[in-house]
Amino acid sequence: MECLFRRRRVLKTCLSVSLFCVTLVTIHKFHIVEEGGKNELALHSRVKHQWLQPENSSYKRSSEGTSYHDAGSSNKEKARLSRATDLSPSRWDINESRCPENSALRKQPWFKHVDPRFHQFILHRHCRYFPLLLNHPEKCQGGVHLLIVVKSIIEQHDRRDAVRRTWGKEKEVDGKKVRTLFLLGTTSLGKDHRNLQRLIEQEDQIYGDILQWDFMDTFFNLTLKEVNFLKWFHIYCPNVQFIFKGDDDIFVNTGNILDFLDFKKDDPLLPSLFVGDIISRAAPIRNRQSKYFIPKELYDKPYPVYAGGGGFLMASSLARKLFIASEKIQLFPIDDVFLGMCLSSVGVQPKLHPGFRTFGISKRKSSAMNRDPCFYKSLLVVHKMSSEDLLKMWNIVHQGKINCSKTVHL
Repeated sequence: MECLFRRRRVLKTCLSVSLFCVTLVTIHKFHIVEEGGKNELALHSRVKHQWLQPENSSYKRSSEGTSYHDAGSSNKEKARLSRATDLSPSRWDINESRCPENSALRKQPWFKHVDPRFHQFILHRHCRYFPLLLNHPEKCQGGVHLLIVVKSIIEQHDRRDAVRRTWGKEKEVDGKKVRTLFLLGTTSLGKDHRNLQRLIEQEDQIYGDILQWDFMDTFFNLTLKEVNFLKWFHIYCPNVQFIFKGDDDIFVNTGNILDFLDFKKDDPLLPSLFVGDIISRAAPIRNRQSKYFIPKELYDKPYPVYAGGGGFLMASSLARKLFIASEKIQLFPIDDVFLGMCLSSVGVQPKLHPGFRTFGISKRKSSAMNRDPCFYKSLLVVHKMSSEDLLKMWNIVHQGKINCSKTVHL
């Protein structure tokens, strides 16, 4: 038995070193790849697995998707979506990655004026669901109190490792199960895809906690990660009560999350729970240099109220409503805003919680507050941290030796 554990530790160490080395080589080799290629969609399946399920014909969608509906047919649409929900497949039913562009859009006068960075997104916006390359439906078996879902990319093994060792560690507290999953796509075409894919499959063999879909992991495709997860959750997780969803570079005080849920257990509005660092009265950014730039041709009105994507907490019953809503809303290149659109469509107002600090404890990065463990002990979520800082802060907060009281002399 001791030999088995020693062998497993050696395998984990080799995996970490291998992924780190491949990542360094890849970054060095392809750092001059044009930025425009990063936002392209993956249109061909590159990895095949024999367990991929055949399509369920009763749930199959056309290549144009089901995103476009007239406002006048809303009642009929609700009934249709209800029937579609009843016919949901028992397994993931998407096994085709190829999705041709909507070439008719190229002829639209407005399309010629859109920033070229958005062309591929617009032409393939109807491409909504993709094959699962790595799947773990067993994560939702039995009663799961809290499912922790973490957005990550293949190269960020160090962040996933830090999360597994800290706030994402699976456990059971007072009979309440906490389970963790990482959401991934595939690498960009210019990277060493084959070797990186082998490494992520090896990592999954060790930890068994990765959901991976066959679309490229790019900023614009974060919305694909959102809708594919909602569909996956709808199929596989009937017995999960709550979802915490966040990035892989945050600090989460899991104990405080569980305490908050326990405090809210008798709240009649608990089935519609959605809390986080809420952003209201926001508008699209028109600065072309910004990561969050949105051209007027794509969206020209204020954003709905939404939660900062660093981390938020929601009830599973709301997640199922959001899945149905997401199918009739056009995909948007900013996943946080897209989820806000879904919340608005189901009539749920996300609630601000001061314990969610997705812009840091203090927005001034040099502030000592951002390094004070007493804040991390009392808050729920803090964004953003390196894997090294996360491990250090976690150990300080949980070693039980810090004293956050202050003596006041009158």
